Amino acid sequence: MSDTQKIDQELDARGLKCPLPVLKARKAMKAIPPGGLLRVLATDPSAVEDFQAFCRTTGDHLLESAEEQGLYRFLLRKKA
Repeated sequence: MSDTQKIDQELDARGLKCPLPVLKARKAMKAIPPGGLLRVLATDPSAVEDFQAFCRTTGDHLLESAEEQGLYRFLLRKKA
């Protein structure tokens, strides 16, 4: 991610199981302006598919999906 991009909100969903990370992200996205960024941290491996489906459904964009040592990081851009 570029240093010039400002994260509007970060959601810590570590330790939560499906579907809670996506449900909490949906709620968090309501407070983010169009085009804004939400970073989500999760530990549930099923979150990868869940966030892909979430973005297909909502029209938001999954800009980043990465995993390192069991920590999943997602960067979502709210649709404009």
